[in-house]
Amino acid sequence: MYSRLHEMVLRADRPTDEQALRQLAALDSVRPIKGRALLAEVDGRAVAAIGIDDHKVVADPFEHTAEVVELLKIRAQRLAPEADHRHGILDRFRTVAA
Repeated sequence: MYSRLHEMVLRADRPTDEQALRQLAALDSVRPIKGRALLAEVDGRAVAAIGIDDHKVVADPFEHTAEVVELLKIRAQRLAPEADHRHGILDRFRTVAA
């Protein structure tokens, strides 16, 4: 038996992805992602997405997406390291001021 290689693409969502994001949310029985998102496509089909701001995940439950979701999480964290760092600094100031 031959194993088939799949093409996977992680990318920022586009305005034309709104329907795909809604379909993923419906399949996953959750509300759609609001705001900007990263989308994972396997062989040209959207299988998972993550919100850039809130890190909410939606994924096709009929596909093996655990590893894809982990990659999306890593990529989303790397997109906003400065925001996470600034948030941590603000928390430290709040603790000192209290």
